Amino acid sequence: MMRLHVYVFLIFCPTIAWSQIRFTKLVLKPKEVYEIKGSDILVVDELVMMDSSKIILYKLKPDNFIHAKSATFGKGCVIDAVGIPGLRGRNGRAGLSVVSPCTDGGPGMVGTEGTNGGAGTNLSLYLLDITVNGTLVIDVSGGNAGDGGKGGDGGGGGPGIRLCKGGNGGQGGAGSNGGNGGSAGSVTFNASRIPELRTMLGVKIMVRNYGGDFGLGGEGGAGGLAGLSTLGNNKMDGSRGHKGTKGKNGVPGKPGAINFQDK
Repeated sequence: MMRLHVYVFLIFCPTIAWSQIRFTKLVLKPKEVYEIKGSDILVVDELVMMDSSKIILYKLKPDNFIHAKSATFGKGCVIDAVGIPGLRGRNGRAGLSVVSPCTDGGPGMVGTEGTNGGAGTNLSLYLLDITVNGTLVIDVSGGNAGDGGKGGDGGGGGPGIRLCKGGNGGQGGAGSNGGNGGSAGSVTFNASRIPELRTMLGVKIMVRNYGGDFGLGGEGGAGGLAGLSTLGNNKMDGSRGHKGTKGKNGVPGKPGAINFQDK
């Protein structure tokens, strides 16, 4: 067991004090999940997180704060401040395949872009007393971006006849761009005995502050099939449509920081 006693002067700005969630004692049972809603500040005299329990921060605010006089963590505990993941783009509609002789197929439509991943939430921890019996993971990573949508396939060309060649296949739609990964948040430990708290990092306390993965560019749609001659003369066949261009990949998010503030 590793035990740390630090003394902190807890001050709350009057302009944000109204949004506090206040507990005398908050106990999370094994595997229980507690999601903070409507507030970016959790104040608790005694916080107990049993094995595999989780706290999900209020991710609609960029900064969250946890003030605890006493905090005890079991095995596999998690504070989740990961950015909201982006959405995958929609695939483009396929081009119209025609039945009229000697008519070109319609082009495929462009897919929509993947959305960006959300930024991880910044977390400030104010601790008076902490006991970590197992492990605590604080995850402020950025959200992964959505992939770009695939371009729609080109439509097939109409058949060739004696009087004219078969229609050409439609151009495949362009794939759309992938979204950008969300930047990670930062974790700030507010304590008076920083050296002891540092020794827990990587052993008892793991901070995940990775930038979100970028979204992949969508593939271009396939070119439409050529219209073939009904007479079996391949010189009277149309041409297959060109494949659409691939969308660009997004940019990964930036990693976050770990800060220590002496009190």
